[in-house]
This record gives sequence, C-alpha cells and structure tokens, in this order.
Amino acid sequence: MPSVPPQPVPTTHTHPSPPPTAPRRTAFAEGFDQLRAAATTEPGRLRIIGALLAALVVAFGAVTAWQMTDRSSAADDVVNRSQPLSSDAADIYRSLADANTAAASGYLAGLQEKPAMREGYEKDIRTAAEKLVKAAANSEPGSTSADTIADLSRLLPEYKGLVETARANNRQGYPVGGAYLRAANEMMQQNMLPKAEKLYQTENQRLRDDYADAKSFPWAAAGLGIVALAALAWAQHRNYRRTNRVLNHGLVTATATSLVILLWLTVSHTVARAGLNDSYDHGVRSLDVLHQARIASLTARSDENLTLVRRGADTKTLADDRVVDAYEWGYDQQIDQLGKALDRAEDLADDAAGKKPVQDANGFMKVWKDRHGIARDDNNSGNYQAARDRVIGAAKEPTSVCFDNVDKALATALTHERNEFEQAANDGRGSLTGLPTGAAVLAVLGAAGAVLGIGRRLSEYR
Repeated sequence: MPSVPPQPVPTTHTHPSPPPTAPRRTAFAEGFDQLRAAATTEPGRLRIIGALLAALVVAFGAVTAWQMTDRSSAADDVVNRSQPLSSDAADIYRSLADANTAAASGYLAGLQEKPAMREGYEKDIRTAAEKLVKAAANSEPGSTSADTIADLSRLLPEYKGLVETARANNRQGYPVGGAYLRAANEMMQQNMLPKAEKLYQTENQRLRDDYADAKSFPWAAAGLGIVALAALAWAQHRNYRRTNRVLNHGLVTATATSLVILLWLTVSHTVARAGLNDSYDHGVRSLDVLHQARIASLTARSDENLTLVRRGADTKTLADDRVVDAYEWGYDQQIDQLGKALDRAEDLADDAAGKKPVQDANGFMKVWKDRHGIARDDNNSGNYQAARDRVIGAAKEPTSVCFDNVDKALATALTHERNEFEQAANDGRGSLTGLPTGAAVLAVLGAAGAVLGIGRRLSEYR
C-alpha cells in the first residue's frame, strides 16, 4: 500500500496591533496651553495684560451705557408716560364724579336747569370718554388696566342712558325720575368710581415702578469701573517696577478715561436721583393728595344734592343704632376727608404759590360747611324749597358757589404742582443726557490707550 505524504499544517500569521491613538485635544485646551506658554515670557505676559485691560475698559463702558440707557428710559417714562397716564386716570375719576354731581344738580333744578349746568355735564361725559380712549391706547392688551378701561367704556353709555331717562321723567313731573337718578348714582358710586379708582391706583403703581427703575444705582457699572481702575493702577505700578518709568502715556489715557466715566456716572446719577426725588416729594405726592381732595369735594357735592333729591328715602344705621339720612351722612364724611386732604396738601406745598390756592380752597370749604348747615336746618324743619334754593343757586349765597370756588382753587393748585413735577423731573432726566453715548466713546478711547501703552513696551523687545 503506497504511503501518503504528510500534509503541511497551515500556520496563522499574527500582525502586531497598532498603538492606541491619543484623544484629539480641543481647541480650548490647545489655546490654553499656548496662553500658558506665552505667559512664561515677558512679551507674552504683556500681551495678556494688554488684552485684559482693554477688555475690562470696554466692558466697563458697555455696562455703563446699558445701565444708564435703562435708567434714562425709565426717567423718560416717568415724565412722558407714567405720570401723564396717572393724571389721565385721575381725570377719568374726576370727570365721572363731576358728571354725577352735575346730573344731580340738573335734576334738582328741573325746568330751571341752566344751559351752563347741562353743558358741564356733557363736557364731563366727553372728557371721560376721550380719556378712556387714550388710556386704552396706552395700556397693554389683556392687562388689568385694559380690562378696567373696557368695563368703564361699557358702563358709561348705560349710566348716561339712566341719567337721560331720569331727566326726561323729571321734566314731565313724574316722580319715577328720582328712582332712575338713584340707579344712575348707585351705578356710578358702587361700580364705575371704584373701577376708576382701581385704574388710578394701577397707573400710580406703574409710576412708582418707573421711579424705582430710574433711581436704582448702577452697581454693576460702578463695580466694573472700580475693577478697571484697580487693574490699570496695578499695570502702571508693574511697569514702573520693571522700567523705572513713572508714566506710560497709553495707560494714563486709559486710566483717565475710565476715571471720567466713573465720575460722570456717579455725579449724573446722583443729580438725576435728587431731581426725581424732588419731583416725587413735591410733585407726585402733592398731586395725589390734591386729586383726593378734589374727589372728596365732588362726592360731597353729589351727596348734598342727592339729600334733597331722595328726601330721606335712603337711610343708614350707625354703630350706635342711630338711623340717619345716607346722603347727609356721606356729605359729612366727605367734607371731613376734604379738610384732611387740604391740610396735607398745604404741608406738602413747598412755596407760596403752591400754598395759596390750597388755603383759598380751605377757606371756601369752611364757608360751604356753614351754608350747608343752614340748608340742612331748613330741610329738617320741612322748608324744602328754601333748602333747595340754598343748594342749587336760587338763594343769595348758595352752596354751589362755594363748591365751584373750591374746585377752581384745587384746579389752580393742581396746575402749579404739575408744573413743579415736570420741572424737577425734567432736570433729573436731563442730567443723564449723553452719558450712555459718552461712556461708550470714552471706553473705546481708553481701550485703545491701554493697547497702545502695552504696545509701546512690546516694541522694546523687537
């Protein structure tokens, strides 16, 4: 049997595996290594110092421009948006309250209603409608103010319809006219005026918020300014220790511009804050109190008229169980509020021109109280016609004249305080003019000075 030759055994050839590759380094890591290597040489350190100084000065200028732009904008809002809107809201309240007073006076006069009285009522209704349209245009959709304005705009025609119905029935001698007038007054007193007061309070809060934004100190800008000045001082001291040169013109320029920005920032904000504080203390606060006085006067006049319109049909039980005429009691409360508001307004007035109309209003109010007391005695004794004449103008010295004099004096005081507010607020706002732009320009010059100053030192190594 032939032998079979042995078959070759297959061999497996192994190849050595390549060594593992190192992970790819990030650009940040490589840049950090380059920066660390550069920091080992004086030229490298100088370049880093120059870049940091320029960045600090630019950041200081940018933050100053940003923060002072915000404060300037808030101060502008105080003058041109918040305070005018707050005044408009107060005018809406006053116009509604005055229209309600005029409606009651016209009803009392009946066929003897004078054209001027009717025109005053129509003017108040128009003013309220126009102010509501203006307020709606300046309110944010969906906000509380927008909802309140929409409610008032809806209620105003309804109120006017009730007044017209009361007037028509009264002229025909139908006593049901008094019921319509009472419904109109309740709509005004219980629904419309509270909403108008809410609108006024909302706009006042927005005014206070704008004041707070405008007066807040720019701590970030001031802090960056101090850091930038400290870094520049350190760089110049370092330069002096290495070269014995007292001044480096580029670094001195950067220091000077940074110092100017910081001083400009501090002084202008201090002046602006003082002006805004003055406008609030001697403008806004006085206006607020005078608005309260005018509202109290209008409400007192309305209650005085309705006392005679309703003839005791509406009563109020006091805490001591006494039953009194609701509108007579309301008159007493509002006259007391008027007196207190006038006292506060006189204390807040800071000059004779502001005090005089308030003092005049106080004097007219006291005469009004005396004449109302006589009319009240006539009404309580059953002499309704005499009481009516003493209230609406047929008598020699009616209370309507006193009310008109109080209202005119308060209008004069409001005009004066509004002018005081505008002058002080404009002075405060004006001190911020040019600072944002000036800070940005000076920061660029300062950064350029820092770069040039360091560049001067670098040139010595070439």
